[in-house]
Amino acid sequence: MSQRDNDLALAAEIVRNAGRIAMAQFGRSPAKWQKDDGSPVCAADLAVNAYLKGVIAAARPDDGWLSEESADSPERLERRRVWVVDPIDGTRDFLRGRTGWAVSVALVEDGAVVAAVLGAPAQDRLYAASAGRGATLNGKALAVSGLASLDGVRLPIDQANLAAPYWPSPWPGTAVAKPNSLALRMAMLAADEADAWMEGRSIAEWDVAAASLILAEAGGLATDRHGAALSFNRPSPIIHGLAAATPALHAEVLARLDHALKAFAARRRGLAA
Repeated sequence: MSQRDNDLALAAEIVRNAGRIAMAQFGRSPAKWQKDDGSPVCAADLAVNAYLKGVIAAARPDDGWLSEESADSPERLERRRVWVVDPIDGTRDFLRGRTGWAVSVALVEDGAVVAAVLGAPAQDRLYAASAGRGATLNGKALAVSGLASLDGVRLPIDQANLAAPYWPSPWPGTAVAKPNSLALRMAMLAADEADAWMEGRSIAEWDVAAASLILAEAGGLATDRHGAALSFNRPSPIIHGLAAATPALHAEVLARLDHALKAFAARRRGLAA
């Protein structure tokens, strides 16, 4: 078995185990509190984080570590290989007893994700991908939709936002399920359950590292809000917005996101005047 195969097998094993740890507290009102930025965190986040960090440190002692629930360290920048982890992506859904949360584990080499596993145990789903070798959901190969125009586009957003005034025109499609997990929204594109998704705000690398490879290996395309390719393990692990879609739709999705962001900026200037 190659090193890449070993890495993917390790990621799959620990994501499955982490999912069991999380499920033991799912629906049981674990202790919770707010971070300084106002986002929620609970005992399950920390339990999963501790498990993943401990196993990776033992199995891959030379690799770096970047996680939402660990203090960041510049030491990771000196490592060629870094594990980028979100122990529970979608903590709000986890705390509400909803299924739209996931355990996200990605291995980054030289800034690019090379192995990724995303587990949604409350949905009995395990997504996996290895660079250049495709993506799977519960062992079955994934491929994005063949949608070539926005007509009929499926978006994991709130129904009311399809015709929001900040778009250049209403989206000519439908709103589909919107899990709290950003990674799962991207995975929906990979699984042909949605066709496009965008986020104007800056997001953390761990939110989308694993899902970005799963989407890419399923034939999709994701960039930041400026159209730049995604890269990981940067000094500031922040991605400035995101546009994800089937390749035929990406340019138009990016243009519509840019229009919306400019509309928001103009509104802020008006309020400040």
